[in-house]
Amino acid sequence: MKHFFAVVAFLFVIQNSQAQLFKKEKVTYDANQGRGTTDNNLLRWGYYLGLSSYDFNFDYYEDLRDVYVKRTAGFNVGLIGNLRINKFLDLRLEPGLVITTRELNYSEEYFQDFADLGSHDLVREVKSTYIHFPLLLKVSTKRVNNFKPFVVGGVSTAINLSSNESNPEDNSSGQFRMTKNAFFYELGFGIDFYLHNFKFTPSVRGVFALSDELVRDEDPNSPWTSNIASMKTRGVFINFTFQ
Repeated sequence: MKHFFAVVAFLFVIQNSQAQLFKKEKVTYDANQGRGTTDNNLLRWGYYLGLSSYDFNFDYYEDLRDVYVKRTAGFNVGLIGNLRINKFLDLRLEPGLVITTRELNYSEEYFQDFADLGSHDLVREVKSTYIHFPLLLKVSTKRVNNFKPFVVGGVSTAINLSSNESNPEDNSSGQFRMTKNAFFYELGFGIDFYLHNFKFTPSVRGVFALSDELVRDEDPNSPWTSNIASMKTRGVFINFTFQ
């Protein structure tokens, strides 16, 4: 349902702003009516909502079958603080909330010495709720009429509220554990659309973890964690921004 509302919001904006986007008239800030673009302001604020798809990148000690990651669409929402450097550069802070679920599927060859293997042992559901703090540099092209493409990149950190890092139980009790804190680098692109009442920005951004997020089981020979050298999040955001 939450994904449905995000799509509906996007279609609503497109339907109501299509005529404005393709007019030759350039949208500027109207101080009397308090609307239009505020690109020249030193500080600007906004919010975003969007969809995400999270995965894991694994490195292994032994050449066994890869752990298969089943992804589901997640949801993200947050705020934007924008510091204007010049007409081509902006520094942005985008704190937000990301909710996502991944399912890990193990091959039976990981459990050759495992007694009483059940189908539930081969699957681990990883639910993650991240408080996400990206610091990004936005590099824009010259504005053309009411369009302004850009690329964006930077670093971020996140707090995983569902990490289970401090849980004394591990996979032997059905609990998959991750580190609570993670660090990422991010790269993306998008287009600013200038409308009479606000600036609408769809963007796509990749998120790549720099740190290993796996908390190993107590048993050094655990079939769930012993062969994993590192486990790092990677994902894609599709965000719709309103400023």
